[in-house]
Amino acid sequence: MPQRPYIVGNWKMNGTRAQLAEARAIDRGAARHSGVRVAIAPPFTLISTMVEAVQELTVGGQDCHSQVSGAFTGDISAMMLKDAGAGFAIVGHSERRAMHGENDAMVQDKARAALDAGLEVIVCVGETEAQRDAGKAEQVVGEQVEASMPVGEGFVPRLTLAYEPVWAIGTGRVAAPADVAAMHAVLRAKLVALYGDEGSNVRILYGGSVNAGNAAELLATPEVGGALVGGASLTADSFLAIVAAAAPAAD
Repeated sequence: MPQRPYIVGNWKMNGTRAQLAEARAIDRGAARHSGVRVAIAPPFTLISTMVEAVQELTVGGQDCHSQVSGAFTGDISAMMLKDAGAGFAIVGHSERRAMHGENDAMVQDKARAALDAGLEVIVCVGETEAQRDAGKAEQVVGEQVEASMPVGEGFVPRLTLAYEPVWAIGTGRVAAPADVAAMHAVLRAKLVALYGDEGSNVRILYGGSVNAGNAAELLATPEVGGALVGGASLTADSFLAIVAAAAPAAD
């Protein structure tokens, strides 16, 4: 049976309790599209309250620490996310890699910690504009997958890979469908190399200025199993338009 498309909203550093009204509206809309799995990663401060406010949505964290506990001021462990009701964690987002100096080894450690805590994991990879212009996009992203994805018994069913070209995040620029298809084919091959036949079942999301206008074309691209959405996930109107674009025709 084919997997449902997976549409994940990353609210980043946006959202107060007032925005829970948008989450509730997204939740009601998601109930009308049972053929799509819908999730939101709000700020840490909203996780527990959002979990209580919604029924259809999966709620997750935007990051986690690799350690279970300790003297890590300002950080959140995967076990804390789990305790707050989160179902998944995003790790390796390009903003974490660029602004917080996270490398592939750190991302892999975080992914493993989240899995050990019982969470699902979305691991992000993507190239910069300079790397693409130099003809190194597939090499760079392939190496990120090899070094960032955790390998272990029973991990695969809880893993999702997200391809987010750095130059397309929040810029309004979107990768051409042909480029997306080419990169996702590379990613699929890497996943099969890492996990064997199970690697063919790992969802690969596309992220990078996904919106209502381009979602249908991107989601129809081979090997694209969903979308990781930034700014367009902050309101029900814009996010549900993307969910609707992902819905099967009979949904």
